[in-house]
Amino acid sequence: GGPRRLLLVSNSTLHGGGYLGHCQQHIKSFLGEKVKRVLFVPYALRDRDAYARTAREKFESLGYGLDSIHESCDPVEAVRKSEAIFIGGGNTFRLLKALYDNSLIQEIRKRVLEDGIPYMGSSAGTNVATISINTTNDMPIVYPPSLQALGLVPFNINPHYLDPDVKSTHMGETREERIHQYHEEPNTPPVLGLREGAMLLVEGDKATLQGVTGARLFLRGKKPTEHEPGTDFSFLLIDSNLQNL
Repeated sequence: GGPRRLLLVSNSTLHGGGYLGHCQQHIKSFLGEKVKRVLFVPYALRDRDAYARTAREKFESLGYGLDSIHESCDPVEAVRKSEAIFIGGGNTFRLLKALYDNSLIQEIRKRVLEDGIPYMGSSAGTNVATISINTTNDMPIVYPPSLQALGLVPFNINPHYLDPDVKSTHMGETREERIHQYHEEPNTPPVLGLREGAMLLVEGDKATLQGVTGARLFLRGKKPTEHEPGTDFSFLLIDSNLQNL
C-alpha cells in the first residue's frame, strides 16, 4: 500500500461561505483525478439522510460521486471497497460510538495506513483521526466504549481553536487552559489547536499546515507556540511522546 494521505480540516463551514466552500480547492487537489467516489460517514449528526444530501451535493459539484455509509447494509464492506473516506463534523462522542458500534475502527485504520486511500475529516471527523477525542470541544451526549480514536496521526487536534477574547468578561476557562489541564495528565501527546479556516495536510511522513488561519501548538510542559500556514509539522508524526524535546 501507499503512504497515509490525510486532509484534516478544522471546520466544515467558514463565516461567509457555504459547506466546505473554503477548502474545496484543497479537496480537489487532495483527491485528484484517480478517486471517482468518496465514502461519506455522517455518524456525527442525527439526521444522516439530510447530512448525506448536503455532502453529496458538494462533492458532486467538485466532480466526485458520494456514497453514504449509513445507506450500506454492510458498513465494514463499504469501507473495504472505498476509494476515499470523508468523515464529517457534528458531535464527536456520537461519531466515535457509531464507529465502534459498526466495528469500523480497525477497518478504517487498515484502509488508510496500509492501503493508502485518502482520508478527509472535518471538525469531529478530524478529531477521530487522532489518538483520542480527549481534546474535543463537544459534550459527551453518548458514551463510546473508549476515547481512543483512529490513531492515524500520533497526536491530538483541537478543531475550531479559539483565542481568548481580550474584551470579554467571561471568567470560564479558555481553550488554552483546558488543553493545559489535559497536559497535566502524564504521557499526554501534543495538541494542535487548529483555528477555523485551517487544515493539516499529511502525506506519508510530511505534515503541512494549510488554509487561511494559523494554528497553536501545545506540547506538554512547554509554552504554546504560534504557527502560520505553510508550517512544516512533520516532526509531530515521528513520535507521540515529544515531552523530551
